Amino acid sequence: MDVLALGLFLAVLFGVIWLVKWMLRKVFAIKKEKVDWLSYNHINKLHKKIDWGIRIATMVGMIFTIYFVLYKQYPIALYLVVWGAFTIIDYSVRAFFEWKYTDNPKQWILTMSEIVILVIAAIVATIQFDLLTIG
Repeated sequence: MDVLALGLFLAVLFGVIWLVKWMLRKVFAIKKEKVDWLSYNHINKLHKKIDWGIRIATMVGMIFTIYFVLYKQYPIALYLVVWGAFTIIDYSVRAFFEWKYTDNPKQWILTMSEIVILVIAAIVATIQFDLLTIG
């Protein structure tokens, strides 16, 4: 895998996410929320509990998936599918809590647009970088 191609892909991905979020903010008049970088931005205590449950389930699921891939000869695609599923669940829960319990309920649009872009990017990266034949 070419490091330059991967770096360019990630730069374009972040640029597309930023551009789509900027456009959606303008179209739907969504206020930009102040969030701390790389922190746990939970909506309320219930969201915090559910989010931690998802994180623990993700860790356990990844450990089992790695075991199956390494020792039971399951394809590496299983790891990518499980990781993708947990990511989609995490973003969906966040979007639900943004829609239901925040002062700015339109924020869920930005969260769901980000996960849609990430899913499309994951599919493109899997095909472009031939990730399913690794191993």
